[in-house]
Amino acid sequence: MKNILLACNAGMSTSLLVQKMQAEAKGQGLDVSIAAYPLNKALEHVDTADVLLLGPQIAYAKKILADALKLMRE
Repeated sequence: MKNILLACNAGMSTSLLVQKMQAEAKGQGLDVSIAAYPLNKALEHVDTADVLLLGPQIAYAKKILADALKLMRE
């Protein structure tokens, strides 16, 4: 199973995106887990993600998340 994590600002519009992604994945028979978290919670879950997507409103946090991933994988 692949884990897809969406990091966002508050989670409102991203939760709608997650629902659509889950429906599409199910329709295609993909074995994925898809979740969305606000940035502070995403940092707690980033180590489990196979794919990490950022909402455009938190593009500034790309380096923060990349650095967190590097530290966790060392």
